[in-house]
Amino acid sequence: MKKKVLIVEDDRDIVALLEIHLRDLDCDVTFAFDGTQGYQLALDPTLDLIILDLMLPGMEGTEICRQVRAHNIITPILMLTARSEEIDRVLGLEFGADDYLTKPFSVREFIARVKAIFRRTQMMSVKNREGQKRRMNFDSLSIDLDMRKVTIQDQRVELSPKEFDLLSLLASSPGKSYDRNRILNLVWGYDFDGYEHTVNSHINRLRAKIEPDLSNPKYILTTWGVGYRFNEELRTG
Repeated sequence: MKKKVLIVEDDRDIVALLEIHLRDLDCDVTFAFDGTQGYQLALDPTLDLIILDLMLPGMEGTEICRQVRAHNIITPILMLTARSEEIDRVLGLEFGADDYLTKPFSVREFIARVKAIFRRTQMMSVKNREGQKRRMNFDSLSIDLDMRKVTIQDQRVELSPKEFDLLSLLASSPGKSYDRNRILNLVWGYDFDGYEHTVNSHINRLRAKIEPDLSNPKYILTTWGVGYRFNEELRTG
């Protein structure tokens, strides 16, 4: 079955280029050249991927991303940005984007990112059908995989899609240490040298949201010289 992909980008040359390569991946492509139209199209829950430019006329990409997530639509979002500053990438991720590419980017990397997103989505679907344990409880922390919901002392914690995937990965195997490259491959679906900082920044933001004491983490621990692990000493239920 063809994947349904929406491109929201005001540069027509980029849209034409991306469309060619997405169709080579057997995707059914629609596109919008302004944010207002793109937002309306992005509300379609049957989409398999949204490719979203950061700077758009009418409505900026970060706002589109925020509004789409506010409607509880979990379609993967790959954000494109011409800006190089880290804060712009962080904003996109905070508003719910799954991944980002900074212009100019290579076609090879674009295709790799898209394939990784599709692979990740398929793996999640298979795990659901195989009856993966759907809820994990650790003291006051609860992770509901079906609802993609995290609560602490029954209070919901708002996580970005990648923060949720990262927490779910670590919590699914308490005590197991993952190095940064392994996390990058399992959560983001790719393995490019130099992107380990992406893991570190997400770990830091995730800890800021769930840890009662950042100076002495309770849930996500550092395995020195290796990477990160979930605390195996917590009571589960």
